[in-house]
Amino acid sequence: MVVTTGYVDIALSASPMRTFVAAPKAEGEYPGIWCYSDIFQLAPPMLRTCVRLAGYGFVAAAPEIYRRIEPPGTAIAFDDAGRTRGLADAAKTPVADFDADCRAGLDWLGKHPKVARGKMGAVGFCIGGHLAFRAAFQPDVRATVCYYGTGIHDGKLGKDADARSLGRAKEILGDLLMIFGTLDPHVPEAGREVIDGGLRKSGARYRTVLYVADHAFTRDEGARFDPEATDQAFGEMIGLFRKVFQG
Repeated sequence: MVVTTGYVDIALSASPMRTFVAAPKAEGEYPGIWCYSDIFQLAPPMLRTCVRLAGYGFVAAAPEIYRRIEPPGTAIAFDDAGRTRGLADAAKTPVADFDADCRAGLDWLGKHPKVARGKMGAVGFCIGGHLAFRAAFQPDVRATVCYYGTGIHDGKLGKDADARSLGRAKEILGDLLMIFGTLDPHVPEAGREVIDGGLRKSGARYRTVLYVADHAFTRDEGARFDPEATDQAFGEMIGLFRKVFQG
């Protein structure tokens, strides 16, 4: 499916939330997916993921998660300095700010002319996987995919030492897909067991898929990229979204 791409500045207090939007070019209405990046914001791998998702018949919208800190249009480099910068930006951001931006973004996406009413989901990578997990608390989010979400097992997110995200899993009304690499040092086996236990206790509808892969294995720049696992995980994501929105 051919897609269109562009940036939109969602007007919010303090500073706009610049958002990359990829959508099918064909006329019609499609499910909207709120897409969270890793700590590097809207770098090329994230943009390519959004474009690919849109090509399967979804409106993919990815916000700059550090809009209160970084100037609009800032994509952080994939190097040691960039990693330090991205982590520092995260550490300055209270979870309440992430949550407020999530709600504002979903409100905007729900009114997009190409988004079918009542059909919204979320996906995220790394810190974005945790943010997507929290997006699933919103009642209008019907399906969520969390790629190697950091901090879900121990509560750490942004400025908050314990965001208590896992304890709120009972608020998730939609379907949830958790994707991890078994070689990921940021979400080790013990952490995955904590997440699984919390989700089972919550009663949430969820499924976990594991790949023999490292953290950030879907990012198609750098030594950890695993093309096969990436394609398989992408297929799992599309399968969930289609089941929920077309079933």
